[in-house]
Amino acid sequence: MVTSLKGRHCLTLTEFTKEELLFILDTAFSLKQRYLAGEKIIPLLPGRHLAMIFEKPSTRTRISFETAMRELGGNPLYLSASELQLARGETIEDTARVLSRYVDGITARVYEHWKLEKLAQYSRVPVINALSDLHHPCQALADVMTIMEKKGRDITKLKIVFVGDGGDNVLHSLMLAAGILGGKVTIASPPGYEPHPSVVKLFEEYASGSYEIERDPYKAVENADVVYTDVWVSMGQEKEREKRVKDLTPYRVTVDLMKHAKKDAIFMHCLPAKRGEEVVDEVIDGRWSVVWDQAENRKHAQKGLLALIIP
Repeated sequence: MVTSLKGRHCLTLTEFTKEELLFILDTAFSLKQRYLAGEKIIPLLPGRHLAMIFEKPSTRTRISFETAMRELGGNPLYLSASELQLARGETIEDTARVLSRYVDGITARVYEHWKLEKLAQYSRVPVINALSDLHHPCQALADVMTIMEKKGRDITKLKIVFVGDGGDNVLHSLMLAAGILGGKVTIASPPGYEPHPSVVKLFEEYASGSYEIERDPYKAVENADVVYTDVWVSMGQEKEREKRVKDLTPYRVTVDLMKHAKKDAIFMHCLPAKRGEEVVDEVIDGRWSVVWDQAENRKHAQKGLLALIIP
């Protein structure tokens, strides 16, 4: 039985057991149902403040966290890195020490994952990863929530396939979320695009599920329940664009590829999408796509997380 998650960090999702992850998801489902029933403000965090540090641009992450916090009765504070003393050389350690005396939680979207680890080490309040180069745990919470909505609560019975860059931060978190819950993820990627060794180590330590790498995308998606992809060139990888596009073009999600999945398969993408590159319009706008429900669930999944870990 889960008692309390107050004060817990969320950097990779491995901070939570299977039972605790399910508790977060159950809370998210409950809060979504209440929101859809007309309860636009559910004051679970009255008077609480959430500092939101952003080194990278954001649409879904920023807006979903801001609205989630407000709908819980709290106050989000958007802080671009250029507006903080971080831009003038103040250390992450000192920033964490100060911010955590003003606010009740910190969420940060950063280029390097080690910055989040430093924030968490020196913060008195929970630190939430809003995206780093290695992990995107809040996206994975929304992903699992969407899969459960569309395919049932027992993901151990599903074939989840990620097509594209196996070193992608979104894939890393999907692997860990599904693995902690006992599920299996198939990764369709070319040689040289495998999951990061640090993520594999976390998976081996914390996950009860499994993952496999399949080089042939058509074989990978055979009888898939879920087909997922992400952009091939993330922020900070622009210099590698030409090579990455060449290597990953065989892994584009097309109508033909989706026809190898189950007839009732769903297509997922964390967005933003580079239409015509990793996925064609006919798929992302087609009958398989649940990407808009997936994007909506970012807010509700994060509400569940915030409600449970903010003291």
